[in-house]
Amino acid sequence: MPALLPMFRNLAQALLLVASCIAVPTVRAEVHRCTAADGTEVFTDRRCIDVGAVDRLPTAPATGGSVLYRRGCSHTLQDLMLELTTAIDSRDVNRLAGVYDWTGMSNNTAYAVMDRLQRVAERPLADVRPIFAGGATADEDYYPQTTVHRIPVGLRLEQNLANGSTPFHTVLRLRRYLGCWWVNL
Repeated sequence: MPALLPMFRNLAQALLLVASCIAVPTVRAEVHRCTAADGTEVFTDRRCIDVGAVDRLPTAPATGGSVLYRRGCSHTLQDLMLELTTAIDSRDVNRLAGVYDWTGMSNNTAYAVMDRLQRVAERPLADVRPIFAGGATADEDYYPQTTVHRIPVGLRLEQNLANGSTPFHTVLRLRRYLGCWWVNL
């Protein structure tokens, strides 16, 4: 009997091997990318309508309306400046947080940054200007003497405080990461 035990183990292993080789129909789960009413993306295996979302977000009419949703990141500085302007003009701190570089940040620091971004989003925006190395802004560089291409290192937000007449400015640092522009306070 003890001599049969190794044979049964080999037989059991052989049966497991044969069973694993038998074609079992696989079920492929289909993942739907949906957009919820608040603009967040939802990934689900159910139909979008079943989770109260839509297949794609509608955009505002092309006649001067703004886009309700922006997909992806800011690949150019002009895209980043437009996104910042739109976020602040609409007082949308979440949209403003969407262009912020959150890499390596702790939860406590992130909450503090969100509070600062909320204050930035609440102030009326007058202008956004790029800052180049050496502290020069776009206005100071209007008539360049050379054709050297300089990369911006920051953005200067010109705003007014809540009273509407006191000027205030915020400097955001720029970071280029994975082909996108991001800001830091």
